[in-house]
Amino acid sequence: MRTARTVLLTLLTLAALGLAGAFVAVNVGLYDVAATKQHFQPVFSVLERAMRQSVRLRARDIEPPAHLRLDDPQLLARGAGCFRDKCVQCHGAPGVAQQDFGQSMQPLPGPLVDAMQHWQPREIYWLTRHGIRMSGMPAWQYHLSDEDIWAVTAFVRRLPGLSPQQYAKLVMEDAAPACPSPASMASPVAASRVPDARRGKLALTQHACSACHTIPGIAGSSPQVGPPLAGIAGRTLIAGRLPHTPQNMVRWITRTHEVDPRSAMPPMGVTEADARDMAAYLATLD
Repeated sequence: MRTARTVLLTLLTLAALGLAGAFVAVNVGLYDVAATKQHFQPVFSVLERAMRQSVRLRARDIEPPAHLRLDDPQLLARGAGCFRDKCVQCHGAPGVAQQDFGQSMQPLPGPLVDAMQHWQPREIYWLTRHGIRMSGMPAWQYHLSDEDIWAVTAFVRRLPGLSPQQYAKLVMEDAAPACPSPASMASPVAASRVPDARRGKLALTQHACSACHTIPGIAGSSPQVGPPLAGIAGRTLIAGRLPHTPQNMVRWITRTHEVDPRSAMPPMGVTEADARDMAAYLATLD
């Protein structure tokens, strides 16, 4: 009994010392966050394994839609255009280096020519759709249609077998269409469904609203660029101009400069369906 108590006290003491050390390291600024510093290899290996296992768990039941074939030439052409427009800047391609910001990121977003040695197509799809937190890999769920995400997946499957010349030919403007903008993703079905406040909360982060606004329920660094949105549901006017209704909130989000040409809020390319979901979440902030 005494031995067990001694072991427990020792573990609690070590835990307290560890927490105290972490507190000091954080508040004194001992941890170097510079991107010119790499993780220690053991830390990198643990994080990478955690990421791989997380993706595999969450992607295990994903299958392509029945109407899509990943070897369909039209789907591959579509994926080539999206890869050219959205992916090559960070990941590079056969005969194409990453752009300077991609080369300098930590962890490094390496080339995808060996992706199929590490990932199943369903996992490539999941990674593209959801991104990887704190890695620089964005989630494309709100910026690409689901079919375009599968098209990118199909194209990544082809990358290992492409020479630089073949890659260049596939992504030529006349061979691969431009990746559709978010506005072109709108559909009558999406626009007519009931607004979803939970989805709207996520949309506010995926359209970078929390970069300028402090939004209750959304983690952030309390930016002071735009007005805080706490209590917005109880305000009578939107931006000091429009009567506060769900329809006017959608109009403000999607057509800001139509309402106020002098507004510093930039066009964010938000679809009507996403804006309706965002308005539904904002309506809960009373």
